[in-house]
Amino acid sequence: MRSPLTFSSTRQPESLPVRVKQHKSLLLRTLGETEMWLQHNKVTNLRLACARVDGLLIRPGETFSFNKAVGNATRRKGYVPGMRLSNGVARPGIGGGICQLANLLHWMVLHSPLTVTERSTHSFDPFPDNGRVLPWGVGCSIVYNYVDLQFRNDTDQTFQLRVAVGERYLEGEIRSASPTESTYRVFARGERFFRSGERFFRRNEIWRTTINRRTGLPTDETLVRENVALVKYVPTDVEIIDLPATLPPPATPNAARVQAQRRTVASRH
Repeated sequence: MRSPLTFSSTRQPESLPVRVKQHKSLLLRTLGETEMWLQHNKVTNLRLACARVDGLLIRPGETFSFNKAVGNATRRKGYVPGMRLSNGVARPGIGGGICQLANLLHWMVLHSPLTVTERSTHSFDPFPDNGRVLPWGVGCSIVYNYVDLQFRNDTDQTFQLRVAVGERYLEGEIRSASPTESTYRVFARGERFFRSGERFFRRNEIWRTTINRRTGLPTDETLVRENVALVKYVPTDVEIIDLPATLPPPATPNAARVQAQRRTVASRH
């Protein structure tokens, strides 16, 4: 059965004139006891994945699919064993580490008019916040042909993805043919750690504020997602709320509840 979606597939080497959002993420980080060779191999994998995404145009009505753009990360294509999370534990896996590119794209998309239509998160919090720049809970899980990151262009203008592996950072931009009407601020609220028996859990909420570029005033505030995950390390230097061992952590709400918590801020002109 053919998909009714129109997926973006056209690439353009020249950059569109307007930068909508720029971000970069450190390539090599100290993540618990993760062996650094896995991270060095991750850089190789990211170069291959970036080559499939860089320059891609997302025209009005088109949907970007990470899995369709990057494809299956196989040894035959040059991918090497990198860090892959399995039940919250870092293990070697062919193509491991390309989730960092999906994370970068998702963060930039949240700061654009593009609409995220499919995204899955890791169900574990595997590492302490050592050098964390972005809020916890805005990352993505990618499994080829099973778990994807997709976002759609519901506007009347074309956007472009620019990504590259630099000397120290994975670098990215979303560009467009003309300036957008709004800017965006993405942030976390309600950061909590819970202990239930011998297990630790983490919870927060990711919110997005839309700001009118002309007036500088907020026009909309949306709950993007409530995150709950099993913590795979012992949290330190944070408040921990104890729960009865038989009581589960606060559950992630369904989409209807998330939508109900959306609120609009009236513009002042």
